[in-house]
Amino acid sequence: MTPDFDVAVVGAGIAGNVVARQLANAGREVVLIERGETPGSKNLSGGVLFGRGLEEVFDGAPVERRITRHVLQTLKAEASVGLDYADARLGSPANAVSVLRAKLDPWLASRAEEAGATVLTGVRVDSVLRDEGRVVGVRAGEDDLTARVVVAADGINSFVAKDAGLRGPDDPAHLGLGVKAVVALPRTVLADRFRLAGDEGASYAVVGDATLGVPGGGFLYTNLDSVSVGIVVRLDALAASGRSSAEVFEHFCDHPFVGGLLQGGEVVEYGAHLVAEGGLRGLGGLVGDGIVAVGDAAGLTINTGLTIRGMDLAAASGLAAARAIEAALAASDVSKASLDAYRRDLMSGVVGRDLTTYARTPGVLARPRLYDDYGRLLADALRGAFAHDGTPRRPLRSVVRGALKGSGVRAKDLVGDLWAGVRGL
Repeated sequence: MTPDFDVAVVGAGIAGNVVARQLANAGREVVLIERGETPGSKNLSGGVLFGRGLEEVFDGAPVERRITRHVLQTLKAEASVGLDYADARLGSPANAVSVLRAKLDPWLASRAEEAGATVLTGVRVDSVLRDEGRVVGVRAGEDDLTARVVVAADGINSFVAKDAGLRGPDDPAHLGLGVKAVVALPRTVLADRFRLAGDEGASYAVVGDATLGVPGGGFLYTNLDSVSVGIVVRLDALAASGRSSAEVFEHFCDHPFVGGLLQGGEVVEYGAHLVAEGGLRGLGGLVGDGIVAVGDAAGLTINTGLTIRGMDLAAASGLAAARAIEAALAASDVSKASLDAYRRDLMSGVVGRDLTTYARTPGVLARPRLYDDYGRLLADALRGAFAHDGTPRRPLRSVVRGALKGSGVRAKDLVGDLWAGVRGL
């Protein structure tokens, strides 16, 4: 039977929108199915998009600020230690921008629709359709939509990828729980408080007391007239701690360092969602007979310890998947072997090479000393250097040795963590 569409894309996030637009531009009959009432309505707003090399996707997109300042911060209950890196070269051309998904996703969907894709919103896909083992469409309620290729782009909880056998049960060690709020601030207040000019923006990565010792971290991103603030913690570690995600998030926002940046703001959005944390080890199956998985549905996220990347990987996977699907359709062969060109393309390019480079990083970031002992060590060493109590000064090396002894960190553990960091970061 003739299928209803050449391609059915499930999920109108970044990856799904990119696939739909590229294939519609190539003249294919494409349906883009979104569970939310509008594209972006299910995505928690706020994030930093590293978009260099993806101009064909994001040219003209609604962005908030060009990120020209990166702050790395370690918190203790009574202290904070940070590295503040600002560089105008990061803004011209823009290396990264802050975005709000509630604006970005509808814009991307409109581009796909302009290219000829059919966009269906408010439709939940319940399962995939199979014919002799090959995926041939999707079922939404009582309706069946058939397609020569299905694209799973329905996020980290991808029911489509799981139903098609591309992903097994979720591993809590490869998942994080993110809690995020968008806090509105007057634009002039925000610019003064974060030391920004024009459309410059800042990104903060925070560890230590930020997460009450649970492996993970906090973040702040500046938008035009709001701040995206939140935490991401390892799902298995959070469960083992006995704490709730709301407790950790509130603790982070109540710290004087964070609270001072948010003072006087109004919470206009709040929510929680799962995020991929496994890097290369958390990557699911990308290809099957008649189906491919892209973006979060494929587990594509990289946490380098300094930056968290997901949106650029989603866009890159969408481009690679569209190339492979177009070639497979042209050859009238949508088998796994034919569609595997997508996996080869993705893994041989920047995405795959970066996943390999940072393959050890999740293990490094799971080390508990990063979230307590080292913050105390840094704060105590700097206190010894800056606090003048009327006694003779000690050499800095003695101050550091004293702080190391008081921190409880053994020298061999410090060396081991440093070496793991060198190898993994």
